[in-house]
Amino acid sequence: MTALSQIFATAIFLATFAAIVSGKTHRYVPALIGAALTIAIVFLLIMKSPDSALNALNFNQLRELKFWLPGEEQIESHGVNWQTIIFIGGMMVLVEGLSRVGFFRWLCFHVARIVNYRVPPILVAFMILSGFLAMFIDSITVLLFLASVTIELARLLKFDPVPVIIAEIFAANTGGSATMCGDPPNIIIGTAFGYTFTDFAINTGPIAWAGMTLSIAYFYICTRHTLTTQPATRLPPPNQYPKPSEAVTNRRLFWLLTAIFVFVVLLLITHAETGLSVAAIGITAAILTLLASWKESVLIIRRLDWRTLLFFIGLFVCVGGLEETGVLGILANYIGEISGGKLILVIPIILWVSALASAIVDNIPFAATMVPVISHLSHTAGLSLPTLSWSLALGTDIGGNATPIGASANVVGTAIAEREGYTIRWGRFLKYALPATILVLSLCHLLLILRYT
Repeated sequence: MTALSQIFATAIFLATFAAIVSGKTHRYVPALIGAALTIAIVFLLIMKSPDSALNALNFNQLRELKFWLPGEEQIESHGVNWQTIIFIGGMMVLVEGLSRVGFFRWLCFHVARIVNYRVPPILVAFMILSGFLAMFIDSITVLLFLASVTIELARLLKFDPVPVIIAEIFAANTGGSATMCGDPPNIIIGTAFGYTFTDFAINTGPIAWAGMTLSIAYFYICTRHTLTTQPATRLPPPNQYPKPSEAVTNRRLFWLLTAIFVFVVLLLITHAETGLSVAAIGITAAILTLLASWKESVLIIRRLDWRTLLFFIGLFVCVGGLEETGVLGILANYIGEISGGKLILVIPIILWVSALASAIVDNIPFAATMVPVISHLSHTAGLSLPTLSWSLALGTDIGGNATPIGASANVVGTAIAEREGYTIRWGRFLKYALPATILVLSLCHLLLILRYT
């Protein structure tokens, strides 16, 4: 019976994964179908265990006080990770409110004006801005506005926006690896093991920004000649450059939501001290935003990416099937055997395998799959769970840079460029992103070994 449940759980998961990768329909559809099949076939029909189904759905956790106010107590994660879903949903509300008042366009135009609208400095400045913002908000959102503004400036200043957009994608994924709330894989890892914003900031943060420094130098060297602006006689006069104030649609609401954003960032940074969970912070962000924007609250809620939240729920149930049937434990034991339980070998295995897998498929489902694997590996082989977690976070986040489909930010950035008439083909994306990915991952490999072994 155990072997049969493992076979079906694995088959359903692989079929779901393949359907997600194919991109023929939005990824939430195969994720929810896979979840339904896992519950009906694996948990109820084969295992005859309604408790396993309820354990995977994990609704009981929402009623516990420690889910919202854990203090120093770790929140055990299994099945659906509601901390991740609620936090991302709450931040979606805040980001949608900020977008509607022009906050992100205002910020981009300010940065462009600081560098006097010179294109090579814009590349560097927008990479830094992309990496910094991705530490606090979803990298998808960062690319939504940054790619659009880049194309707008490219038409004004007469340069090719494609290398800049690829560099912004790379910076968003790399900068997002620096904190717990940066990229979705980090949120999944952090909430699963009870890590705080500070834990990530002092462990993956320095390594991520070392990688950022290397990637900025790489992209600047590769593009400095192709991004040279046109002669001054062919450019519009400075008084025609966009002014930051023109991006703001509602000045009073703009400053109110900016204050809320700063407050939420402070809550994230200090949540270990305040005892708030990231789910509680996400709910706080959503409530404050909807109260501040009460006239547009219904529109904000309608514009949320509900499909992505449903994708997460379905994905976690599918992974829960692998966890409940013991498949992920078998995988963890295999990694322990081939590495001999030596941390100096396990770190590169997790880092590079995660990076390779995330370059081929979206890094979110891979991270969700690997969380119980490294947990089991830590318990059975006696290896440091935090070190395995940092290796997984860096591998999935930075490895996702290598191809146009490696991370959600890549898909969004290239889609915006194509919509505006700048098609980014695989060959051109790989030309810039693949060497940079290998360079930064090699640096991460070295720094992880030096620091943790």
